[in-house]
Amino acid sequence: MSVARVSIQTGDFDLSQELATLRAGDKRVGAVCSFIGTVRDRNDGSTVASMELEHYPGMTEKAIEAMIDEAHKRFDILGARVIHRVGLLQPLDQIMMVAVVSAHRGQSFEACEFLMDYLKTQAPFWKKEQTPEGARWVDARVSDDAALARWGITAPNA
Repeated sequence: MSVARVSIQTGDFDLSQELATLRAGDKRVGAVCSFIGTVRDRNDGSTVASMELEHYPGMTEKAIEAMIDEAHKRFDILGARVIHRVGLLQPLDQIMMVAVVSAHRGQSFEACEFLMDYLKTQAPFWKKEQTPEGARWVDARVSDDAALARWGITAPNA
């Protein structure tokens, strides 16, 4: 049974279950690297009461699939899985997961970081925070662009 590499969903996810599924039965796997992003209660000096994420179904999955394809070209990895939640989220909620499996830890770490840097700037998500000052849209940071540039990619934010 093949597991989807990308899931965009409103519901939460179980990291241990996702990692077990990603590495299941593959005796070549010697390293598993994962990153979980969570909703913070502060951003740019303001309290964040909630965050709402929007995307274009189909377009978002296709863009993230292309990112995973690029990670496979650049790194010696055996598999990758990206989950990103959409809808209304509260501080402490898990917002996204990137997981990578490989034979050796270095490739897993690098591919996971590459995918995160790519996701922060190139994945077509729109984030809106609710703050005491009102609602505001969140854009990628200059530091996110710089992180992507270190991989030799200079592209405008999605």
